[in-house]
Amino acid sequence: MITKFIKRIMRRDPMERGTHIGPAHAPKRIPKKTHRIDPHLLSKNAVKVTHTLQQAGYEAFIVGGAVRDLVLGIGPKDFDVATNATPDQVQRLFRKARLIGRRFQIVHVTFFGKAHPEIIEVSTFRALLDNAGDHVAESGRILRDNVWGSQGEDAARRDFTINAMYYDPSTETVLDYHGGMADMQKKTLRMIGDPAKRYREDPIRMLRAIRFAAKTGFTLDSATAAPISELSALIHDVPAARLFDEILKLLMSGYSWAAIQGLREAGLHHDLLPLLDHILDSKESSKTANDFVKLALANTDQRIQSGKSISAGFLFATLLWPELLKNWQNNIASGMSNIPALHAAMDDTIATQSSGMTIQRRFESDMREIWSMQPRFEKRVGRYPYRLIESPRFRAGYDFMLLRCATGEQKASLGEWWTSFISADPAGQDGLMASAKNEVGNPAGGTSGAKRRRRRKPKSTLPTDSGAGSAEI
Repeated sequence: MITKFIKRIMRRDPMERGTHIGPAHAPKRIPKKTHRIDPHLLSKNAVKVTHTLQQAGYEAFIVGGAVRDLVLGIGPKDFDVATNATPDQVQRLFRKARLIGRRFQIVHVTFFGKAHPEIIEVSTFRALLDNAGDHVAESGRILRDNVWGSQGEDAARRDFTINAMYYDPSTETVLDYHGGMADMQKKTLRMIGDPAKRYREDPIRMLRAIRFAAKTGFTLDSATAAPISELSALIHDVPAARLFDEILKLLMSGYSWAAIQGLREAGLHHDLLPLLDHILDSKESSKTANDFVKLALANTDQRIQSGKSISAGFLFATLLWPELLKNWQNNIASGMSNIPALHAAMDDTIATQSSGMTIQRRFESDMREIWSMQPRFEKRVGRYPYRLIESPRFRAGYDFMLLRCATGEQKASLGEWWTSFISADPAGQDGLMASAKNEVGNPAGGTSGAKRRRRRKPKSTLPTDSGAGSAEI
């Protein structure tokens, strides 16, 4: 009798044996007339990958956020494919394919187009592990291994119901295991399984919940939202590089201000960006600092929603500027001269930031150049303006200075002067420098008494848009 019972348990679907996902069930098949996915929004390369795998006898679907965006009528930025083929089997089918990862390998299939290469990420269905992989770190975060499994198990391992749908381009059918389509109609973001346990498995899911809610305008399901404040400390147990990537995704989601407000409401903003501790606390933040960050993020969101490029270095420079400005002013008040005070403020601001989310060095270098350029905009005589506009980072520094003018931190006339100077011919530039000299006199470091070499007008012209993040760094 006991033997029969054990055999019956072992024959059950692995998904049914899961401790926190729920019983197995067949997916709901949603036809085109219901999901209304526009085929023109699909990546031809993603369709080619699914078709090639299916022709070879494997299952293959477009999956995850791409399906969510397609249902919402949004053209996805990235396309992921899920299949029952192993990574080695996938790699053998494509010329430009390479294996990525150690614990759980995926395949990057690269297609080279006229504009830029496109990478389709292909992953093998992952399995559920009941207890074998439930190792708990000292912080309480659950550590779990990855093995291959069925499509049903793969769907159960995904985080939110709206990200657990599979689209087959050949039949134009969506497979929905967990009611993701119904949740989309209700505009609800719901975690699959027990939210608290899923957050312990991967604390990044808390940040993803906030990002998806901001991007879609959906409301977090009460059970999904409830554990976040209690488990928020687990965020600091995430590897620095992965945390940085997720924060960058949040800030570059096209809905960054809404996402930051979501972080505050969920209690997740503390110690990620020190700036947010001040900006999001109305008692501590100044109106100018708040306006500066809101304008920078609004301009960034606008550019992303318009399909334009942005610079992460520029974005972080704006987010940390209020903190840097405060440190700069304190250094000057303590007796330091202007430029040394600025550089010391940079060091202090970046050191403080490093205690939270660590910004990558390449972006840190861009930030320092943008910040260092700001005092130079006030030197508008002699060779200084010509030298400044020839700087490789001039566009970034110029856009940053315009933000300062827009929020009243700098005089609007300074931004207007530089805008005119960029587009003027040499004679016009001479006139502008003469007017600047009459306006402010001969500033320290100016060379109005020296013979100035005539410089050729630079190739750069007035940017067509000078919103935050417009600089390419």
